[in-house]
Formats: sequence, structure tokens, C-alpha cells
Amino acid sequence: MSARENGAREPIPFLDLKAEYREQREEVLAAIEAVLDAMELHNGPQMRTLEEEFARFCGARHAVAVGSGTDALLLIYAALGLGAGDEVIVPSHTFIATVAPLAFLGATPVFVDIDPLTFAVDPELVEAAITPRTKAIVPVHLYGHPASMSRIQQIARRHGLAVIEDACQAVGARYQGRPVGSLGDAAAFSFVFTKNLKGYGDGGMVTTDRDDLAEQVRRLRDHGRVSKYQYAEFGLNCRMDELQAAIVRVALRRIEARTERRRQIARRYTEAFQGLPLALPQELESTRHVYHLYVVRSERRDDLAAYLNAAGIATGVHYPIPCHLQEPCREYGVGPGSLPETERAAREILSLPVYPELTDEQVSRIINDVRTFAGSEATVRAVA
Repeated sequence: MSARENGAREPIPFLDLKAEYREQREEVLAAIEAVLDAMELHNGPQMRTLEEEFARFCGARHAVAVGSGTDALLLIYAALGLGAGDEVIVPSHTFIATVAPLAFLGATPVFVDIDPLTFAVDPELVEAAITPRTKAIVPVHLYGHPASMSRIQQIARRHGLAVIEDACQAVGARYQGRPVGSLGDAAAFSFVFTKNLKGYGDGGMVTTDRDDLAEQVRRLRDHGRVSKYQYAEFGLNCRMDELQAAIVRVALRRIEARTERRRQIARRYTEAFQGLPLALPQELESTRHVYHLYVVRSERRDDLAAYLNAAGIATGVHYPIPCHLQEPCREYGVGPGSLPETERAAREILSLPVYPELTDEQVSRIINDVRTFAGSEATVRAVA
């Protein structure tokens, strides 16, 4: 069947938010109604209960709800005192929000290349990037796969550096049996509506085992407040509202089942794509990949994306322009060619649909069309 013929079929979106909402509609509406009946719209019982539930989920002593994943990173950076003259080691292959809060605080991001298997920062390159001004390392658990935390922690301890997990894409992922969010000094999570665990707008969370960091993040998210009209320091308005907290609590009750469905779809893809001229996602030993995205690599990425689009299958590219090549990062002096694995990945990556609401028939259709593009005659039957 040609791509033109495939295009007449029902489109498969990259993410189907309406389908997810239909599954949990009654629970969500009941949660929203409870919030509106109580009219405690921020710093209320939904937020406090979500913090308790999420801390248990991550195996962390503290969870502090905030307005977004970007807020979570900004408040962690600020609570650690990062600022002018400080350097922080980060990957360039990440969403810009990993980097932007550092710039707002006056700190300098130091970009390090990625491990091409995991898309996370390559720990073997981290140590060479450390200088007397380095204060922290930010491993990003990209696409749902944990970074190599044991090696990063060894380096951090040797040099007295903080480790900040950017876990915004990796809720529920595990490394050596431990949940992400419990592996560094602090971790940032995002609950924006595109994430595996989502609200219906923005939302985020900071997790940490450090009492001092948790206390300061709580102050900073609410103007530096210690009582109604008393402020210990200047802060920001980075609170999570009660409506989002209530919705995320509904989603948290379903996250394990939804993660297993993502992993099931990913296994089908990986089994079906063996032998094709594609580099497939890896789940390294002693890790649990939660497949926020299922990212393949192809030297014909743009052709594959165009073929699937013509067949009615939406795809994504995360991220086509690395952070170090973005306009606001020019001042850091890291030009084209400086991070070869990052730049090669940006040319080759393609994200396929992997959300839990995909039907087995839709998964089979995606598999068949990818295989057809790759020149294979094989077909895949829908799971009964």
C-alpha cells in the first residue's frame, strides 16, 4: 500500500489528550468539583496531599509542588545559591528549560556531549569539563531513560558538586532499583499536559532528601513567605494551584498501568524494527525506561517523517536544534561541531507515537508503515 493510499485512513495523532480525558473524565470532574466547593485555590489540601503521595512514589523525604518543571529547576538552582561566576555542567540535547533558569540567575551552563545510546550526558566527558568554578552537574533523564547516575555521583562526590536531576520526562523511571527523583541532591519534574503524568495546564514538583533545600524551595515558590505578611527573602510566585494538584492526583493513581502500556508498545516497536536501518531506543541493564518518547534514529529521518505524515501518522523531533546552537546560547562560545554526538542526534532523531491510548491496530499500522518505508515486505498482525 502506498503512502498516498495510507493517507486516506484515520489519522493517528502524536498524542491523544481527548482519549485520555475520556478514560478518567468522571474522576477528574469530581476532583475539580471538590476543589471548587472548598474554594481553597492554592496551598490547599490537594497540593499538600499530592506532595505526600509523590514523595512516597519517588522514595524521597520531601516533595514540593510548584507551577511548572521550569519553576522546579529554577527554584532548585536558586536554593543551591547558583549565580554569577558559577558553572553548571549540562547536556545540550535537552529542552531549553534545563538551561534558561541558569542564565536568568547569572550562572554559566557548560555544555557536554551525550552518550549516543541513552541521549543523556556522557559521564566520561563530565570530569574534563570541571573547573574551579563548577558547582553542579545536571543529568537529564531524557525521553524517559535514566542517566548514568552512579558514575555521575562518583564524579560529583570527588569534586564536591551538587547533582540536580532533570526528571521532567522520566516520572516512574528507575536506576539500579531506585526511582528517579531520589538519586541526587534534588530533582525537577514537569506535569505539563504532554508528560506521562500530567495536569491540564502546567505543574511541577521538586523532590529532595535535604531538609534545607525543601524548606528554601517552599519559601521561594511563595514570594519568600514565612507567614502571611512576613518574608525571609525575595521569592517568586511559583505555586501549583489546587485544580492542577487535584487533576495530577487522579493521574498519579493511574501512572503505573499507563507506564506499563507505554512499555508494551515500545517492546512491540523494538521487536518489529529489528534488522531495519534504524537505531532503536536502548534500555540499559538495571534501568527502567518509561518511554515518554520512543525515539528512533535514521539518516533518512526527514524522508521517514514525510512518508509517515503522508500516511496519516504524526511524528515529532525532540530536539532539532541543540541548546548550544540556539541564539541565546551564543555567548557561551560553543559553536557548530563542538558536540558531535549531540549534533548528529539532532539530524537523525524521530519520535513515534507511544501513548497508552494507541490501539493494538494503530500500533500495527505504525509498524507496517515504518517497515514499508525501510523496504521490508514483512507485516505485523494486530494483537487479538
